[in-house]
Amino acid sequence: MKQEKLVKLLFELIKNSKRSDRDLAKTLDISQPTVTRLRKNLEKEAIEQYTVIPDLSYMGFDIVAFTFARSKELVQPLWEKGKKWGSQQPNVVFLSSGQGMSEDALMVSVHKDYANFVKFYQAFRRDWGPVLQDFNTFLISVRGSFLMKPFSFNYLIEAHRET
Repeated sequence: MKQEKLVKLLFELIKNSKRSDRDLAKTLDISQPTVTRLRKNLEKEAIEQYTVIPDLSYMGFDIVAFTFARSKELVQPLWEKGKKWGSQQPNVVFLSSGQGMSEDALMVSVHKDYANFVKFYQAFRRDWGPVLQDFNTFLISVRGSFLMKPFSFNYLIEAHRET
């Protein structure tokens, strides 16, 4: 029962994390102190951070780059190097190992324009070219592409209802 309340609260916070505990308590039909306690538990266990999903073009970005890479060797020091390198790249918003399309890593980065992307890509090739067997990039123009479904975690709410 507690887990169910935690999940319901998490979905309500996904909808709008700025809501007060009193308002959430009314919606979930539980007491405000219970909501406060559950929120604290979620903040320890399941909430990485409270954030917004901004309109990237409003912030001056035009390019989102998805770079898929395959390393020559799957070795722990390589992943540690990637973690350190990624933390030093402010335009890299996601970097992870994984599997698919014959690749074993994915990087998502944002760039003000194509020239900014090229500068970043050249540095990436310089730093990572020697240890990568292959890498491919898929570019999206935030201003020029046909957006079929915006990025949002709100879709998870409906997906959860269907299960």
